[in-house]
Amino acid sequence: MLSKPGSGGGQDLPPLSEYVDALSGWASRRRGAFTLLVVLAVLLLWMATGIYSVQPGEEGVVRTFGGFTGVTTSGLNYHLPSPIQQVTIVDVSSVRRAEIGFRSSATQRQDVLGEALMLTADENIVKVELLVQYRIANSRDFVFSVQNPEDVLLTSAEVALRDTVGKMSIDAVITEERARVQDQTRVILAQLMESYGTGIQITDVRLQGADPPEEVSDAFQEVVRALADKERLINESEAYQNDIVPRARGNKQKLIEEADAFKQQRVLRATGDAERFLSILQAYRLAPDVTRERMHIEALEGVLQQVQLTLLDADAIGGQVLPFLPLKGLDGSDFPSSPDATDAAPEGD
Repeated sequence: MLSKPGSGGGQDLPPLSEYVDALSGWASRRRGAFTLLVVLAVLLLWMATGIYSVQPGEEGVVRTFGGFTGVTTSGLNYHLPSPIQQVTIVDVSSVRRAEIGFRSSATQRQDVLGEALMLTADENIVKVELLVQYRIANSRDFVFSVQNPEDVLLTSAEVALRDTVGKMSIDAVITEERARVQDQTRVILAQLMESYGTGIQITDVRLQGADPPEEVSDAFQEVVRALADKERLINESEAYQNDIVPRARGNKQKLIEEADAFKQQRVLRATGDAERFLSILQAYRLAPDVTRERMHIEALEGVLQQVQLTLLDADAIGGQVLPFLPLKGLDGSDFPSSPDATDAAPEGD
């Protein structure tokens, strides 16, 4: 129990207000230190928001108060917290794709006729679908040069495709010059991307489809089949020509060489016969009888080589000439060249 001031019993205590004032001063000092700690913690957390990581194949485009400051590469990096500095992470290694005339997903594919239907030079309508593959070559231009650069790419690809198709006939687009459609579209699109400074590099352009509208698709398919048959027949005729012409030339050369060989043979034989005749004439002048007999024997040898002879034993037939049936010639082959030679034979030898 506190004693009243001025009482004579015990020691006097300080008034209660002094305790309250002392406690209030302590609390005020504590509150100031706590507030300072909270402010420091918030400041540290705010500064920590500037820590960011860039993965391999990516680049970080740093902006200071909206203006370009620099580009950071893969690894752990730091920038002044927002709104002082901001970083846009750009994937510069992946190959991306843009679809013109259709949209595809993992489960379905949908036509976009507003992009696919185009007018050709011969005033026909054709449905063309195009796939564009690209990558980010310059991250700074991709972030700063144009707004929504990938939308600009889609629009530019459609413009390039319409410009190419509009200068060609429908038959050329559908069948004959599909490769030229791809090449010219790629060239025009690359020029547009470079002129706009989008930082996008076109890696490939592929024509996914070039068909007439569904209402006239059957008629155009007949035309395509007819053109394919035409090309097939042309190829077959060229193959036949490539086969028959060299063969005819070879036969021609063979006949020429055979004729030349026959000519040489006849000339040599005639020359040999003439020289032989002259040698026989010279021998005949020297010994007429001997030469005449020799020529007679040689003539008989030449004749008898072509005659079929049949020899009969006179003792076996008893001096009678039996009828002889040439069995060898009954089948229509190997008839004796001289029938008289087989009718009779000498009675004795």
